[in-house]
Amino acid sequence: MTQDDSAPFDILLVEDDPADAGLAKRALREGRILCRVSHVRDGVEAMDFLRRKDQFAGAPRPDLILLDLNMPRMDGRAVLQELKADSDLKTIPVVILTTSDVDRDVNASYLLGANSFITKPMDMDAFFDAIKSVEEYWFRVVRLPR
Repeated sequence: MTQDDSAPFDILLVEDDPADAGLAKRALREGRILCRVSHVRDGVEAMDFLRRKDQFAGAPRPDLILLDLNMPRMDGRAVLQELKADSDLKTIPVVILTTSDVDRDVNASYLLGANSFITKPMDMDAFFDAIKSVEEYWFRVVRLPR
């Protein structure tokens, strides 16, 4: 996507595991693309962020959402379903980033409107490579809606 090089892309990371969130944020910071990462811990916070409710009133509209599936309160499947049913939010690309490699989760995610599905690699270098590939693809290769 063509964008002013001085303007960062906004990513919403929806991840309940602090270690995985920390690794993803670190990988994005070390990438070649300027990104601002906002992090929420579950689906309820994600929907509040996206709808700019309460403490998220000034939240930026993300250019990309990295969404875990298995979280407390509201899981990633419910977030994806609600997000894609909302006419104001449904054009935001969603990359599922989860530990699951179950075909049922992959299929359900795509049926609910996910744009990509990535099983988190267990190896830290492979995890960093996956995050950097996501960043490169979504912000260098494809054209995103504005």
